[in-house]
Amino acid sequence: MTCHAMSANSDLSKTVRDKYMRLPQGDKVQVTYIWIDGTGEGLHCKTRTLESEPKGIEDVPEWNFFGSSVFWSDGSNSDMYLVPVCLFKDPFTLDRNKLVLCEVLRHNREPTETNLRSSCHQVMEQAGHSHPWFGMEQEYLLLGIDKHPFGWPKNGYPEPKGSYSCSVGTNKVYGRDIAECHYKACLYAGVKIAGINTEAMPSQWEFQVGPGEGIAMGDHLWMARFLLHRVCEDFGVVATLDPKPMTGNWYGAGCHTNFSTEAMRNQGGLQHIEEAIEKLSKRHSYHIRMYDPKGGADNSRRLTGSHETSSIHEFSAGINNRSASIRIPHQVGQDGCGYFEDRRPAANCDPYAVMEAITRTCVLNEAEPVPAGEVP
Repeated sequence: MTCHAMSANSDLSKTVRDKYMRLPQGDKVQVTYIWIDGTGEGLHCKTRTLESEPKGIEDVPEWNFFGSSVFWSDGSNSDMYLVPVCLFKDPFTLDRNKLVLCEVLRHNREPTETNLRSSCHQVMEQAGHSHPWFGMEQEYLLLGIDKHPFGWPKNGYPEPKGSYSCSVGTNKVYGRDIAECHYKACLYAGVKIAGINTEAMPSQWEFQVGPGEGIAMGDHLWMARFLLHRVCEDFGVVATLDPKPMTGNWYGAGCHTNFSTEAMRNQGGLQHIEEAIEKLSKRHSYHIRMYDPKGGADNSRRLTGSHETSSIHEFSAGINNRSASIRIPHQVGQDGCGYFEDRRPAANCDPYAVMEAITRTCVLNEAEPVPAGEVP
């Protein structure tokens, strides 16, 4: 028998909440500011009242917060600036209320160490002539608050190699309500979500965001992650982006990244794809360090060469090869143009870091020696 360890949030009356949510608020609007914390993985938020609905990002004022409370410590100068960068509708308190993704700056207006959007944006500006498109496939696992996978037996395990991917049925799928509510929340908010599916492990799901050009891809993926965690609050469960949440004969979790330039998408683009892959092959260790927040240490648990992954120690590429570092989809090989899929990024990667690394290598042709550092 399965027993779910769910948080107290799931016991609160949503009917009572809805009574208050329906109250009129006049011309005033609630704007929730969202930012990435000092770990480079966690998200935080707080809400303020504006006198009127912001029509664009320029109508949302900067704000601030105390950095030491969210893993930054800088002595007496721990006040941080929240600089709005991307505006969305709020699916929880409904439009005209808003969600706003923010960059974080220190007291001296310099980006924090985990504000990777700042440098990524500069790189995207430099590469704008190539019109880089990204699409990212975010895998995650649902957990109870006891950190045990949602729906799994408490004193046992499901069949490791059951047909769980894209499955249907009570004995195969756990948490569909959560995934579908997240999907709807993203659509309402204006996130460029492309789809969802169950993955290769029970309670594991994937959503896809994109295609998005330039910096927008990172903005939309981070907002989709925020919405996922917020939806999970309502259901009393946890979504983890750990690249290997369950040890043993279980699949890990990645954030496969699809990439193309205008030249790759046009007729004859396969040659440009192959040239980009050749460039990537020469900077494997650099990309591994950029593809998870711990410089490759997290991904070393996942990229073992098993469970449809490549080895973290070797670069590989192939048509329709899901055990390669880089996969060229079969249709792209047939059409002679399109995109490639980098299968190395971990589920907990910072999309800005991934996008910047791929663009630096494939578009800006950076090939200078990569700083020394062994792959974990």
